Amino acid sequence: MQGVWHRVSPARLGALLVVEAVLLAVMLALTWYGARALRFGREDRIAIQFAGSKKSLAAGLPMAGVLFGAHASLAVLPLMLFHQMQLMVCAVIARRRAHDPAPPVTGPGPDAPSRTAAGTATRSG
Repeated sequence: MQGVWHRVSPARLGALLVVEAVLLAVMLALTWYGARALRFGREDRIAIQFAGSKKSLAAGLPMAGVLFGAHASLAVLPLMLFHQMQLMVCAVIARRRAHDPAPPVTGPGPDAPSRTAAGTATRSG
């Protein structure tokens, strides 16, 4: 409503998208390899990677409203673009993670009783 798209030149918008793409790539790599360095399992690394970069829009919009008041629209533009980029990039990553070969399962085989079922069977006399 405030004409934000007319106040930002295409060159500036392109530069903003490049900076945001680099920032997103760095954060996704840091969360993935940081979780690996901390020896988290594959499932936990996936959760950490997706959850570690997804708070931008939910946290940023209220803060922008408080900090910038009526002039928040220009401050929110990078946030909106970053959030959309997150959604698209993470959809591609999620599809890849779904097709990654799962690591071999260690521990008891499929025929072994589960820990929750152990000791729950009734004895017949």
